Amino acid sequence: MGALQAAAEDRRIGEPRMTARVREILSWYESDNPGTKTNLARLLNHGRLAGTGKFVILPVDQGFEHGPARSFAVNPPAYDPNYHFELALEAGCNAYAAPLGFIEAAAARHAGEIPLILKLNNHDVLYSDKDPISAVTGSVHDALRLGCVAIGFTIYPGSAHAREMYEQLRALAEEAKSHGLAVVVWSYPRGSDLSKDGETAIDVVAYSAHIAAELGAHIVKVKLPTDHVEQPEAQKVYTQAAIPIRTLADRVRHVVESTFDGRRIVIFSGGATKQNDEDIYAEARAIRDGGGFGSIIGRNSFQRPQAHAVKFLETIMQIYSGEAK
Repeated sequence: MGALQAAAEDRRIGEPRMTARVREILSWYESDNPGTKTNLARLLNHGRLAGTGKFVILPVDQGFEHGPARSFAVNPPAYDPNYHFELALEAGCNAYAAPLGFIEAAAARHAGEIPLILKLNNHDVLYSDKDPISAVTGSVHDALRLGCVAIGFTIYPGSAHAREMYEQLRALAEEAKSHGLAVVVWSYPRGSDLSKDGETAIDVVAYSAHIAAELGAHIVKVKLPTDHVEQPEAQKVYTQAAIPIRTLADRVRHVVESTFDGRRIVIFSGGATKQNDEDIYAEARAIRDGGGFGSIIGRNSFQRPQAHAVKFLETIMQIYSGEAK
């Protein structure tokens, strides 16, 4: 081995390996520039799941979305933005996602330590809103200034304001991609014409995931679907085509298939706080077995003391990596 080759090998020690799986996933984004692909690679090659094509992301937008006491009072250290950076780092998450203020409060202290996703819009619960629309609360410039690898954006398919959100996302995604940032879309069905059960119905969740992909998302975040079918016309197709939706793994597989035959990264929300960890581990197994790419888990993570939260997240990562059944 020559001196230059030996030096190159030495530099690679400790660096994440560009695995065949990561290269495959990056190949799906054929129109993206090298900067955007580099930032996607940073997400895929960070943390305990680096190189596997799987994700566990810590999102902390709940203070804005639900209120500080509802989000953090059960675990008061979580009022501090640094707590979440440190939790994501210690647990080995792929990334940390939050609104502008929470990232600004601790980004300098943790610069370069973990990939960041800046959530560019947020919604509060201080008024009744059957057809929600989030306020734009950050910019692509903010994401670049703070060293983020991606922007995040919520859309509410089914809302009377969906068209406006789609147009906002299209413009922000174009700007983000032009600067080499990735785009993560929270796609949450909600609106006055949807029943409560319809918000997580398999046909509606799959449709919402597809809409996010059509709007240019690199990573799509949706809630876990139930076996309820909301739309009568969709019910006919699900019956005629015998689409399997009985098990959660079946439904995850269908949602992933609905995003360009699995050629977009689909991750699933951890949802509301659950009392039984085994229920969450069972969901992670279903996501894994159905071909999902992982989880984005907020309240079920940060509403625990840090040591407990780290162990909890590590267990989920072991399920996704195949270390645990």
